[in-house]
Amino acid sequence: MEHYVPILVFSLVAISFPVIALLIAKVIRSGSPGQVKGEPYECGIKPSTVAFDARFSIRYYLIAVLFVVFDVETIFLFPWAVMFEKLELFGFIEMVVFLAILLVGYIYAWRRGALEWA
Repeated sequence: MEHYVPILVFSLVAISFPVIALLIAKVIRSGSPGQVKGEPYECGIKPSTVAFDARFSIRYYLIAVLFVVFDVETIFLFPWAVMFEKLELFGFIEMVVFLAILLVGYIYAWRRGALEWA
């Protein structure tokens, strides 16, 4: 049972830290919302339009998701590179398969026109 004490302490700290931070922020914040606080900041110039009038194309979100997917997938290359010598041929073949799947997804997105910026 003594091996679980550090896990319990870490869990209590991990749970209490955000709760305490939110309580402190609630105590010290300014509680008077006003017209100035509700305005968007645009370099000191009064906004000429309402921010919610602009509609974003679905392509904007598609490009963002593609960036996250490919960025996260390439992060998996770092641990593989660190352990390359221990993994030997099995690790190499596994990474080739991983990169082939990633390349197929990239080519699919490219052919569908998801990477066009305009």
